[in-house]
Amino acid sequence: MKKIEAIIRKSKFDDVRDALHQIEVNFFSYWDVTGVGNEKEGHVYRGVSYSTTDIQRRFLSIVVSDEFLDRTVNALLSAAYTGNVGDGKIFVSPVEEAYRIRTKEKGKQSLN
Repeated sequence: MKKIEAIIRKSKFDDVRDALHQIEVNFFSYWDVTGVGNEKEGHVYRGVSYSTTDIQRRFLSIVVSDEFLDRTVNALLSAAYTGNVGDGKIFVSPVEEAYRIRTKEKGKQSLN
């Protein structure tokens, strides 16, 4: 099993959620987060200058079986993509075990 953590633009969340549902990844958690990016200069909007160093993003945490890893990452890559700086990051790490509390199932069966 793998844990996929993705940091994406908030504006792309609906597209990402829909893409994950299309590949049958129906359970994941997400949080609104603030991060610091590489962009150093501020922007001016309607005459008001504001900083872009603090970036509002959405953080997703998804655990999938090894068979779903590639299709999940590909869905994230295509749905979250804008081609601009700040599209986000994806991190993949191993998960040793997972348990479903209600049924006490473990392993891949606990993910369905």
